[in-house]
Amino acid sequence: MKIFAISDLHLDINNKKPMDIFGPVWENYLDSINKSWDRLVNSDDIVLLCGDYSWAMKLNEAIPDFDFLREKKGKKILIRGNHDYWWQTISNVRKILPENTYALQNDAIKIGEYIFCGNRGWLFPEGKFNTAENKKIFSREVERTKLSLQSAKKLQNSGEKIVFMMHFPPFNHKVEKSVLTDLFEEYNVSAVVFGHLHGYINKKMLFNEISGIKYYLTSCDALKNKLIEIDT
Repeated sequence: MKIFAISDLHLDINNKKPMDIFGPVWENYLDSINKSWDRLVNSDDIVLLCGDYSWAMKLNEAIPDFDFLREKKGKKILIRGNHDYWWQTISNVRKILPENTYALQNDAIKIGEYIFCGNRGWLFPEGKFNTAENKKIFSREVERTKLSLQSAKKLQNSGEKIVFMMHFPPFNHKVEKSVLTDLFEEYNVSAVVFGHLHGYINKKMLFNEISGIKYYLTSCDALKNKLIEIDT
């Protein structure tokens, strides 16, 4: 079993918001992702999708976008991104998911020798984002990160490796250690997968290793619309 990841697909099957307006890397990007997925992923593999999956505003409007996953090989695991407005209660989200597709929200799931857990995260309250509201949301997301890790630990009984999924980066733009990276170290996480970032990307954001934990940025445009294998 292998683990792959890609995020920020911003799907819109009904073509109300085409992505190619954001630059050449988005032209026919789904074709590239399809080819990469079909070439790399087998039925017993896992694909992590770290948020911003669909532009839909309501849950029922997102259903056509899940037809994309319905046809793809492997087990798929999703978390919520900041643009996933369709994501309502986790119970309702899980009702519309195709077979072999799972959604995480401050909890965990064990598959084989791995445990996957995660939450959305938030912007680091620094610079122009250093506001009372952002500090409040960020603090809440730190607590949700703890809940996710605690859920993972409860499932860990045979040395399974923990992979953490989040939408926002777990560190600032300088890729410095943070309260989140400290938590990942405390809970002995093997790898962290995140998305959200587009445009100019600090190379240290694409892949970095802090205290033995591997960090992967998986925004599809940053990966040139190809899935990346996650090495734990």
